[in-house]
Amino acid sequence: MSSRQPMLPPTIALFLLTLAFCSSLSTQAQTSILGFTQSAAAHETDIENRFKTIPSPDEERRQHHLFTAEPHVAGSARNNELARYIADQWRQEGLDDVVIRRYDVYGSNPKSTFLEMTAPVHYRAILRELPIPGDPDLKNKSISSAWSGMSASGEVTAPLVYAHSGNPEDYDLLRKQGIDVKGKVVLVRYSNPYSYRGFKALTAEREGATALLIYSDPAEDGFKKGKVDPNGPWGPEYHIQRGAITYDFIVPGDPLTPGWASVPGAKRIPVEEAVSIPKIMALPLSWHDAKPLLANMDGPLAPDDWQGGLPIKYHLGGKRVRVHVKIEMDNSTQPYYVVEGRIRGAQLPDEWIVLGNHRDAWVFGGVDPSSGTASLMEMTRALGKLAKAGTRPKRTLVFCSWDGEEVGLTGSTEWGEQFADELRKKAVAYINVDEATSGPNFHGQAVASLAPMLVEATHSLRDPSGKTLYEAWNESSTHQRQESKQLEEVTDSNLPDTRIGSGSDHTVFLNFVGMPILGLGFEGPYGVYHSAYDDFFWMNHFGDPGYRYHTLMSQLWGVLALRLANADLLPFDFASYADNIRQFVNELSKGKDLNQLDLKPILDAITDFEAAGKRLDDSVSRALATGTIDAKLAATINHGTMQVERNWLNPDGIPGRPWFKHILYGARFTYAHLELPGLSEAVEKQDWTTAKQQAEILRQALVNNTKLLDELNSSLTTQTAEAGK
Repeated sequence: MSSRQPMLPPTIALFLLTLAFCSSLSTQAQTSILGFTQSAAAHETDIENRFKTIPSPDEERRQHHLFTAEPHVAGSARNNELARYIADQWRQEGLDDVVIRRYDVYGSNPKSTFLEMTAPVHYRAILRELPIPGDPDLKNKSISSAWSGMSASGEVTAPLVYAHSGNPEDYDLLRKQGIDVKGKVVLVRYSNPYSYRGFKALTAEREGATALLIYSDPAEDGFKKGKVDPNGPWGPEYHIQRGAITYDFIVPGDPLTPGWASVPGAKRIPVEEAVSIPKIMALPLSWHDAKPLLANMDGPLAPDDWQGGLPIKYHLGGKRVRVHVKIEMDNSTQPYYVVEGRIRGAQLPDEWIVLGNHRDAWVFGGVDPSSGTASLMEMTRALGKLAKAGTRPKRTLVFCSWDGEEVGLTGSTEWGEQFADELRKKAVAYINVDEATSGPNFHGQAVASLAPMLVEATHSLRDPSGKTLYEAWNESSTHQRQESKQLEEVTDSNLPDTRIGSGSDHTVFLNFVGMPILGLGFEGPYGVYHSAYDDFFWMNHFGDPGYRYHTLMSQLWGVLALRLANADLLPFDFASYADNIRQFVNELSKGKDLNQLDLKPILDAITDFEAAGKRLDDSVSRALATGTIDAKLAATINHGTMQVERNWLNPDGIPGRPWFKHILYGARFTYAHLELPGLSEAVEKQDWTTAKQQAEILRQALVNNTKLLDELNSSLTTQTAEAGK
């Protein structure tokens, strides 16, 4: 149809244009890069320019086509085959120490799912996604029916209640209407407002519901948003958003090995003791299957903000509509495989930059995760080519292809738990790419100490629009804030997203290991999330025709890795971090009565930490300006600054969720970001005893890190002064 964007296969001309972009930037070599002396910055710029010419849209497309050729859910034969393919490719590219690591985990695969309405009329849900014109992949017989990862098995026939988004406040409204969901099946919708499906499941379980049906309403991701696939990026009538309902906001990873790796032979707790395994049945639906259920409901009319995009009146139900749900799951132990490869550092092999993307997909994974996987493969090919030609990074780059992210952040969590002690000694940072691209708008996440470095790097890359990536990012962020009526002006300090929740593979590294993290992605209209329609066709027509943003992601990911790997002094900005922490504390007190909690000691400690950060920043700048950095001094400074993030860990963890140990960053049960998690949750519960304890933990961590920065500054200023004599 004329309204559909034409398929644009990559061309030689496009590739040459990409090279021209890189060449135009190479003529503007950066005279300074955070963490580098001037001569080292010039050398780094040369390396980056050579690196950026290697990733190719044609190769991005080829890899993407390969990874999206078949469904490859976690633990499947195809996903395991792709693990071996990645390992073989990395060996051919010259990566070092390529290994496939096995983790034996609690499995979650469907044997059968069934849903029918038994009253007032009969309707059997098809629980399938129908093909659309022009997309041959949707005829693949390996596409599964609807199912939810970690659903309980069971069978029930019961009345159906519409519970809006399935959040606690929704059940409060139902109670006010005299509707009790205990013993009933609840029907809820995705994304209004957004909450992780696992939180919906836990809430329904706590309310006594027997089963949970989750559907995609066209108001959120369908025809109410715009044209649907195959004519636009939004979800068609039959699209089903699969997903797990694991309670990984309590403990991620294998539910039977909480806090330690599920290597073969590992100790395993009984299923009954596993807090992250739901006890409720759950099933995702298309709006095609949800519509007959909603259309036949009786009971009070749902409130205006509970109404959806279907041309019917939504009622709360609870009596007339009865449904029969039957789910049988296979929970036998199964192996997940993490692929690991390295480019060993030429000078500092025991300092690591870890980079990762998950491989497993609910079906084809066009955006999630195969766009990221394609970008990963092009980045490793380019870095491997440089290494073969003799250009190795100073520090070691560790590349990982995770398994089981979609089930419970499993592969990365098990790997992180297995190597936690070593990572705490050696790791500089983790850079995550889950979805490389679903559109043109860049979204960059960073712990605040790395935010300036991320902003700086975007100046050196060219967006397909012709602007620098920095300019394009700034413009799209400004537009998004205007659309959402946010008054805050976009600045370099707030351009990166420093509010980091959960829901992807960075979680173990930030919240358990204590590593600084960066998260990268390009975003756009994307209504086929976790469905069979998220495939090669969708990407070529709507997500990234021409694979230019895939290529840019490979370039950006690699440039960030190279800057961390080659920096003379690691580019942490702790004054920025202090300012961010102050924002967290100020936000905590907004609209709350905190008479029983004195925040002044924390704010004073933040001021001291900020001052120490500024002193260290100034000393680092002066040391770099001398042109040479003593190797022993650099090791002292770098190892010290790597320790700062570890010092934000509380060994006892968040009260009630001890696996999550970071005192600055956490996540709500919805996956949404939660700053100062232990303190914030205590304040929200008005548990002032716990709040005071958590406040003191935060204050003491600030004091400890201030002392550390002052010690590093003293070492740096002393030796720099001696060198200047």
